[in-house]
Amino acid sequence: MTDGRIVITGMGAVTPIGIGVSSYWKNLIAGTNGISLIERFDSSGLPVKVAGEIKDFVASDFLSKKVARTMDLFMQYAFAAAQEALEAARLKEKIEPERVGIVVGTALGGVTTAAKTQERITEKQSYRVSPYTVPKMLGNIAASQIAIHHDIKGPNLTVNTACSSGADAIGMAQMLLQAGQADAVIAVGAESILTELMAAGLVSARALSTEENPKQASRPFDAKRNGFVMGEGAGALVLEKMDGAVKRNTPIEAELLGYASNTDAYHVTSPEPEGNGQIRCMEAAMAQAGLEVGQIDYMNAHGTATPLGDQIETSSIKKVFGKEAYDIPVSSTKGATGHLMGAGGVTELIACIKAIQDGVMPPTLNYEEIDASCDLDYIPGIARDKEVKIAMSNAFGFGGQNTSLIVGEYEPNVSWIGKKERLRNDFHV
Repeated sequence: MTDGRIVITGMGAVTPIGIGVSSYWKNLIAGTNGISLIERFDSSGLPVKVAGEIKDFVASDFLSKKVARTMDLFMQYAFAAAQEALEAARLKEKIEPERVGIVVGTALGGVTTAAKTQERITEKQSYRVSPYTVPKMLGNIAASQIAIHHDIKGPNLTVNTACSSGADAIGMAQMLLQAGQADAVIAVGAESILTELMAAGLVSARALSTEENPKQASRPFDAKRNGFVMGEGAGALVLEKMDGAVKRNTPIEAELLGYASNTDAYHVTSPEPEGNGQIRCMEAAMAQAGLEVGQIDYMNAHGTATPLGDQIETSSIKKVFGKEAYDIPVSSTKGATGHLMGAGGVTELIACIKAIQDGVMPPTLNYEEIDASCDLDYIPGIARDKEVKIAMSNAFGFGGQNTSLIVGEYEPNVSWIGKKERLRNDFHV
């Protein structure tokens, strides 16, 4: 029975360490650090001096200049990532536009446009603004622009669950497919928040790193971590029912095995101290996938490099996996890219898929000094070769949002759920 299986047939990425999945992955496993001194705005009056900026993105490589001017930067990133994923999936072959959906995840949408427009109004004392000002601020217009330019006429949704937004876009895509609302869905996570407004707000919340050396600023799980580094970018995945992808004879990248989302119901910025929401979320994703402890080969952690967040996530992983937690290689790719906010849930799942395909796990940059409360195998500094069959990715956000995703190597004739009994027996031998 294959009707319920969901597969991934296309991927796209725009990140501070590379544009395009190939470039992103190559630089990720090479240990490239994409964090640099802030150039996008004047940070002289702020204690934060670094960010994961995308330096070499040219909108006209993907869009006409006229259309690009109607989009906020996060929309341009979303469009570019979506275009790469759609081309890889060859969706226009034998799928009606009405049966293709879009889900975009973004935490803050066009906040950059909003901040810059208000700044101009205040400085010039003039209310003459572009007619595209409001569309550039609206989070859902990213999905609309993708639909318009690719003639996609199915469900069109935008998800806002803070830093879990991109991961939840993937989960929503899964639900649309399982509900029969679409035969293929492109899930996109996109973000660009590099403004004085966001930097000041996050500084006030004591969330950002104040390290001035860009290459040392993002330190997930390290004893000297002191906050996350803002990043920007986009990721995109095309998800389909397995039967449809097989009939189209399109290459299949991986299989989506599990998705879970919940909330701490505790605090608007701080995670619940015991990690109960995170624990329930990981356990629910494992249950949906039909997996048990010992079957996760690699984990891409949320790992933002905040003192409390990394400690709680580590504790949660240990409570879910018990003594086996120490045998699971874990990394946070935010040491390389910074925190991509709503985009991270997608780009980090792409890293899991590539780890499965290539048998290489990306490193955690700047993990140098052990914190007694963060004592798992974080793949410090250098990528590691290992066969990876199944990988988990976590995305946690403000408001107590928790999301966990699980992907597995695609095997056409036997699902991972079908292998559950054999895998469990193998594990206990």
